[in-house]
Amino acid sequence: MKCLSCGYETPIDQHTILCPKCGGLLEIIIEPPKGFSLSKLKGRGVWRYKDLIPGYYKSIISINEGNTPLIKSANINKQLYFKFEGLNPTGSFKDRGMTVAVSSAVSLNYKTVIAASTGNTAASAAAYAARAGIKSFIVLPKGKVALGKLAQSVLYGAIILEVDGSFDVAMEAVMRLYRDLKIVYPLNSFNPWRLEGQKTIAFEIMEDIGVPENVIVPVGNAGNIYAIWKGFNELLKIGIIDKVPRMIGVQAEGASPIANAIIKGKNEPDFIENPDTVATAIRIGRPVNWQKAMKAIKESKGTAIIVSDSEILEAQKTLARKEGIGAEPASAAALAGYLKAINNGIIDKDEKTVLILTGHSLKDPESMAKADTKRILVNPLHIEKIIVGEINGFNS
Repeated sequence: MKCLSCGYETPIDQHTILCPKCGGLLEIIIEPPKGFSLSKLKGRGVWRYKDLIPGYYKSIISINEGNTPLIKSANINKQLYFKFEGLNPTGSFKDRGMTVAVSSAVSLNYKTVIAASTGNTAASAAAYAARAGIKSFIVLPKGKVALGKLAQSVLYGAIILEVDGSFDVAMEAVMRLYRDLKIVYPLNSFNPWRLEGQKTIAFEIMEDIGVPENVIVPVGNAGNIYAIWKGFNELLKIGIIDKVPRMIGVQAEGASPIANAIIKGKNEPDFIENPDTVATAIRIGRPVNWQKAMKAIKESKGTAIIVSDSEILEAQKTLARKEGIGAEPASAAALAGYLKAINNGIIDKDEKTVLILTGHSLKDPESMAKADTKRILVNPLHIEKIIVGEINGFNS
């Protein structure tokens, strides 16, 4: 394990989450087992790759996460693929990391877990804690969590703590609790063990289509883009692949500290105190994993893109009406970024590109309702006439 801030190195230890010297973020660097082969793996989902997930797990807490479909575009671009993480058990990619993090908590004999969240982490943490039979505390920014995600946390029985302020305020509270008390196990992505589950996205993509030229990821707290890059990088070290895709991060205009830094060639982001975007899952102004995200982007020779809320909502509608895929706004940011990247010559339309669709549309019913469509109040006796008229109008 190596600290990104001070360079401190320590042997891999499941008890260790933050750097014991400076409190910085730790990377888990593993040596893949000799003779490792994807063809020898059994099972499906995250734990199919258990040989590449470090740590000891006396009990694996799983709800059959992972094994999500990689859907080829039918109507946008034949070289475009959608990794639809919305089909995980709680409807987002967070489940991949949560199975590892909660399994780790149980193996370390923790009885209580905690997470700050914009919504998806809350839903996932609550579900996996319930599965494990342990207590969960969820710290949320009051009034700033999409209805579907909040309802999930309630259903799974989490104890919900609402704070005045942004997600970043909630995150600082969780980090302080962990540092000072260590009686609760943190499930946010500053916990490097959680990212070990999320890197399996890369393994599944590789098994499905090999290595694409580009992987485009919505960026909020910034752990996922790093985790996916880490997965590809580990396959490169093993010798299974001979290149790593360019990692392209997408952020919303009102919450783009990392993208701004990348675009301006800076080494550190200028944090945003009051982030604002319709894409609530990436409404984060002080992403805790900025160092890891910027490392992944730079070392893969990738880049970052900023998109507007109107572009995000239009992309959400396009995904639904051209591909039949319902994704929440943060996921749609990946498509908005892809379209902008093509228009700006950042990537070529003939390059094989994978978009990570991080969450299901049902997570945020309010955003779906903003899409325009015809809604006609009719007399039941006149339905046939209206349908015929609509068909003829469509055909014309």
